[in-house]
Amino acid sequence: MSSSGLKFTFLMPLMVACLMAASASNFHSDFEITWGDGRGKIVNNREVLTLSLDKASGSGFQSKNEYLFGKIDMQLKLVPDNSAGTVTAYYLSSKGSTWDEIDFEFLGNLSGDPYILHTNVFSQGKGNRDQQFYLWFDPTADFHTYSILWNPQRIIFSVDGTPIREFKNMESLGVPFPKNQPMRIYSSLWNADDWATRGGFVKTDWTQAPFTASYRNFNADACVWSNGASSCKSKTSPSSASTNRA
Repeated sequence: MSSSGLKFTFLMPLMVACLMAASASNFHSDFEITWGDGRGKIVNNREVLTLSLDKASGSGFQSKNEYLFGKIDMQLKLVPDNSAGTVTAYYLSSKGSTWDEIDFEFLGNLSGDPYILHTNVFSQGKGNRDQQFYLWFDPTADFHTYSILWNPQRIIFSVDGTPIREFKNMESLGVPFPKNQPMRIYSSLWNADDWATRGGFVKTDWTQAPFTASYRNFNADACVWSNGASSCKSKTSPSSASTNRA
């Protein structure tokens, strides 16, 4: 579904009296590289994180903190040129068989063809809430900001400050909504040429490897969950967060 067919809701930031703000100009303080045997690196005075993929393995990282509501921003520069078959995933997720998850996935393509931005929301282990978009710029030429605003009423996916998708809490109609499980931030770069590009018709060209995606300017205006409690403890709680329509 193209973004032109969507109606967007413009929201004010999540209004809570005590938000933990984390700015990862130093990636070491907020993230850990969890797999990839050295293919994930923190560089440029710890201000940039890179993930790489070759035929042997991809790579990934996760946040040290868990969050329960807030606004998460990350700038990404995606795999350039022929990225067919690759997927760069950037998402929030909890653990367990009934996990919650909020996804950005960037599906690579042949040189000159646009990336597809794939979004999804899982609640209690159930997804199938996919929407896809073509980006209106080249996401490999420079860094762009991808944001998730998550509160008890709705989830907003934004690109460079422009909302592209709203997922409302429709629990009153029996639709599960992720609001009870704290989630970490994850990202990975991996091979998915069985489905990622034209339904798997176009395969990864390993002569182009290694494939590399870059990250910078992480920011979390969010409630940190630690030892069974939220950092947002004040007169205004996340459950009373207000939103305003444009």
